[in-house]
Amino acid sequence: MATLKDIAAAAGVSPAAVSRILNGDDTLSVAPETRRRVLLVSEELGYQKKHGNAQQSKTERPMVLGIIQWFSAEEELRDSYYLTARKGIEDFCTRNQINMLRVYKTDKSYAASLKGVDGIICIGKFSEDDVAIFRSITENVVFLDMSLKNRDISTLSMDFKNGIYDMMDYLTGLNHEKIAFIGGVEYVGDGKEITDERKTAYQYYMKKHKLSTKGLLREGSFDSQSGYEEMKKLLSETRPTAVLCASDAIAVGAMKAALEAGLRIPEDISIAGFNDDEMSQFTTPSLTTIHAPVYDMGQYGASLIMASGKLSISTPVRVKLPCKLVIRNSCAEAKL
Repeated sequence: MATLKDIAAAAGVSPAAVSRILNGDDTLSVAPETRRRVLLVSEELGYQKKHGNAQQSKTERPMVLGIIQWFSAEEELRDSYYLTARKGIEDFCTRNQINMLRVYKTDKSYAASLKGVDGIICIGKFSEDDVAIFRSITENVVFLDMSLKNRDISTLSMDFKNGIYDMMDYLTGLNHEKIAFIGGVEYVGDGKEITDERKTAYQYYMKKHKLSTKGLLREGSFDSQSGYEEMKKLLSETRPTAVLCASDAIAVGAMKAALEAGLRIPEDISIAGFNDDEMSQFTTPSLTTIHAPVYDMGQYGASLIMASGKLSISTPVRVKLPCKLVIRNSCAEAKL
């Protein structure tokens, strides 16, 4: 029968660390990869706890959840949307003694490092080839912030459409008609451009209400620098009364550009964001935005993985989380 020393020797760690990992001690400071290696080695060697049932099953060991991130660590710092989702996942796993193995899509051997995990949460946008690779590792997969045509896969995403409609209703209720939109363009791994539901909803709303979008639509990337640059270009060509930004990060850059142009917010121009990042309440003026429950999306995703693994649930879940209008001080009634 395998011992703790056997596992320690094979995994390259101390017997004490092996004991704490096998007992689900989350206070032990050790890399996720090390935890996973110890669990896999113990399983391969057929280790059984002395105080446990001789027929102890594989399911009694701590669950290992793989987290695949579309964004790099640097990109997370520029836009906290996916960072917040990841924090929701990690907090849920810590509370429920679920071990985590985090990898980035840009890692060369990410698929091999995920071998043996009990489930995978994919954060961000991925190609069809990526999806096939993830599902070859495990069928217990959940995608966050991405809608898929394949209805056999669980997805959790934001109801961007109705969030945009709520904001547009608010702005038009303030008598704004010349409403600009600053968004971002994203691509999946195969170079295919992703359709942004926020932009689509804005265009549909403007058309439905017989409002022109000519010269009012700008796109860059989802960060403050891009918001700043696109706002400068927009103001050099036209003067909207309100600007709706596809993220709070974009809105922060847009506000800086507007102030540099000598415009007062909201007296001369109204600016709104999307996401309700922590920073949005500390801008000057505080940013009117749409709250996207990104942290909860991460928690829901982790709970789905746990339920599917422990309860053998195979029916996929496809959820659109509602977004909520948050009114602060960056928007005012349009001057007629």
